[in-house]
Amino acid sequence: MSPDRPVGDLFRRFRERLSAERENGSAAGRENGSAAGREDGSRATAAGPGVGRTDAGSRDAGLAPHPPRDASPRRRRGGKGGGEPLNVPPAEFTSYYGRPILKPPVWRWDIAAYLFTGGLAAGSSLLAAGGQFTGRPALRRAGRVASLAGVGASTYFLVNDLGRPSRFHHMLRVAKVTSPMSVGTWILSVFGPAAGVAAVAEAAPLLPGRGVLGLGRRLLPPAGHAAGVVAAVTAPALATYTGVLLADTAVPSWHEAYPELPAIFAGSALASGAGVGLVAAPCAQAGPARRMAVAGAAMELWGSHRVENRLGLLSEPYTQGTPGKLLRAGRALTAAGVAGALIGRRSRVLSALSGGALIAASACTRFGIFHGGVASARDPRYTVVPQRERADRRAADQD
Repeated sequence: MSPDRPVGDLFRRFRERLSAERENGSAAGRENGSAAGREDGSRATAAGPGVGRTDAGSRDAGLAPHPPRDASPRRRRGGKGGGEPLNVPPAEFTSYYGRPILKPPVWRWDIAAYLFTGGLAAGSSLLAAGGQFTGRPALRRAGRVASLAGVGASTYFLVNDLGRPSRFHHMLRVAKVTSPMSVGTWILSVFGPAAGVAAVAEAAPLLPGRGVLGLGRRLLPPAGHAAGVVAAVTAPALATYTGVLLADTAVPSWHEAYPELPAIFAGSALASGAGVGLVAAPCAQAGPARRMAVAGAAMELWGSHRVENRLGLLSEPYTQGTPGKLLRAGRALTAAGVAGALIGRRSRVLSALSGGALIAASACTRFGIFHGGVASARDPRYTVVPQRERADRRAADQD
């Protein structure tokens, strides 16, 4: 161990201090009289380093307790009425040179974008189903086209993160219900083709009425209706499985927020889909979009409030730095979008601005949740302190 290093300096000073204490103890013993120490002293009452005193022996000899006790001794964890007392105070939290205990997620910005575009696709397909069943063709068309665009972008971001397109194919070899990633891959595989067929069916009126293309013009609308229903049925799973995926990791602020993340992502998906309808559909057909906006905003704001206040120490990453700014911006944009959607029932411009605000709010919320989890994994305090608190609670329950 080199003395030039910090650890070597600490060890050298420790040895010097230990030698000085031994010399001082020997001098004190000679001054008090070695004969009296041999005649009356004991291991319980003698002075000097290396001896073990008891409280009773120290009191009889008129000495201070060794080690000094400023508080009542604590019993060892897990004991019931017995156990060895702890003579040292509980240690403060430290980390090995401040290094993270968990390996931070290796996901980049493209996974955060994947979270957003997947929610947009799911919400838009629900919007399209609403337009389909209520006879609003403009709303149906906008939802189907946006759903196809969203699922296409999601596939690109996911494959870009995996590195090679073949890895996505390899994930389909196994269907594992206990793996959110495996379930999500299959959900995306069912939703994507259905959304694609529904969107392509919107081009049926552009085909000629005779020949092979004329046959396609007659078959595409019913096929599009069926595919739209399949996409709408799969949409809730697509919107929420990413929240389950994040909560299933060891990242502290994601894992502890497992009740709220699916609700936040579901509300964000509804709000973004409603935004598409407000932007693309005329005001006369935008009624379902406004109702979706109110429902989605309520779920999203409730979930965001919970993760910023319920988790104790683990709520800090969602309120500080970049995640805090993104989530606050998401709340403000959501409130503004809902207010504009309700006020601007007859204003095409105000409806479009409100829709844009809702889409932007969804993006801010997803990116804020993503960056908040990454920040909690990088700081070891968010891993160790909650674990110690849980251990203390278990020990208190056992006592």
